[in-house]
Amino acid sequence: MAGLQDATVQGVKKPEDQDMPALEQFHPMILHFPIVLIMVLAAFDLVALFRGIPLGGRDTYASIATVLAVATGIAAALTAMLGDMALEIALTRGFAPGLFETHEALGWNTAIAFGIWALIRAGIWWRQIPLEGGRKWGVGAVDVALVLFVVSVAYFGGQLVYDHGVNVIASAN
Repeated sequence: MAGLQDATVQGVKKPEDQDMPALEQFHPMILHFPIVLIMVLAAFDLVALFRGIPLGGRDTYASIATVLAVATGIAAALTAMLGDMALEIALTRGFAPGLFETHEALGWNTAIAFGIWALIRAGIWWRQIPLEGGRKWGVGAVDVALVLFVVSVAYFGGQLVYDHGVNVIASAN
């Protein structure tokens, strides 16, 4: 029983004593996917915009953009759910709830926005709606806005980790 007591600090196993990462570590592992995917989607769409490549319909370029948009929406939803789990763990460790309000609200709003954008892009692809003129520029503008949105969420999440040490396991060395 002494070994079990040595392996736990405030009821949390040391990283070297765990078979898999702690639940709160999954949020920081997965959160990079929606960030990268939305940036790739924005770059992809902006290249298409400036080169005159169709973004609507079912052309190859439009199909790839749709897959990127849907993957971004799924990754964002998963990240938000894992973030809620990490939040609950942080609260049980004594962190003040007010510390998380901005990041949590922005995170969920971003996940919802990414999900809506994924549905819109899938609908454009499914219905083979052509995107010309203002519609095409609108796609680029939404992509850039979503990139700015996710960067703001990342900034506040970084503050939680780097300024407050939320869910960071201190090294014994």
